[in-house]
Amino acid sequence: MVRWIAAFIIFAAVCAQASDDHQASMEAGILCSDTWYRFIDDTVATSDSQGHGPDVGSDEWKSVIEFKVGIRGDPNIPDRDSEAWCRFIDQIVRERDPASSQNVGVSNLTVIAAGPSYNCDNVEVNSIEEMICKDAELSALDRKLSIIYSAASKKATDEHSPVLNAEQRGWIKGRNECWKADDKRACVQDQYQLRIAELQARYRLVQGNGPFRFICDQNPANEVIVTFFQTEPPTLIAERGDNVSLMYLQPSGSGAKYQGRNETFWEHQGEASITWGYGEPQMRCNKEP
Repeated sequence: MVRWIAAFIIFAAVCAQASDDHQASMEAGILCSDTWYRFIDDTVATSDSQGHGPDVGSDEWKSVIEFKVGIRGDPNIPDRDSEAWCRFIDQIVRERDPASSQNVGVSNLTVIAAGPSYNCDNVEVNSIEEMICKDAELSALDRKLSIIYSAASKKATDEHSPVLNAEQRGWIKGRNECWKADDKRACVQDQYQLRIAELQARYRLVQGNGPFRFICDQNPANEVIVTFFQTEPPTLIAERGDNVSLMYLQPSGSGAKYQGRNETFWEHQGEASITWGYGEPQMRCNKEP
């Protein structure tokens, strides 16, 4: 009798869990539900390139959604507190990104918008942020970074501290320092391209080629593990012991040369010259077959 009761309890628990999973799946299609709001937020990144975003489902959030899909100010938009608004947005999002109909986590939605991810009404005159607001190409890069940052944030949930958010604030300060550069626009463009490539590689948002094992100075204990990423510009992530280095492809007369903060990787015909650390001697390394 006791065994029968225990088996019944387990069966009931499994059924309840299956029912909950089915309910959650169904709610994703229920307009204006919390699950639907989260679905739209996952599909249309609402956090800006600075890591800030409105509360999902709030009026401010709905305004950002309208901006992201390029319809803010359209007189035909239904009232934001109505189910008609949710239906209007749902149709736009699913038509522009058919994959979202299958509830894909990170979409390839192409957003039609005229400015960057942040509000240009609040920027300082003659600032780098104002320059971005007035430049369509830089604005597009900012929107792209916003989407990439949002995707990276979802993969950074296991970090013990908000490293990504702090790094992003530091990157913004560095980008704004471009006002000191002779060619401010080129400086800003480079900053965006390098940051986008960095996030794509570090958080594996693009497919990697590798890892490959290089044995240095004929010492099997002295190894460097390298993974290449088809970012723009191309990047690699090298690991040596507990240390990790992100490097960017550099112009080179022969072979492939990558440069990190204090590390270099130069490969030609299966052999690589690697320096690891400021002032450290060059190592000769061979790729394992």
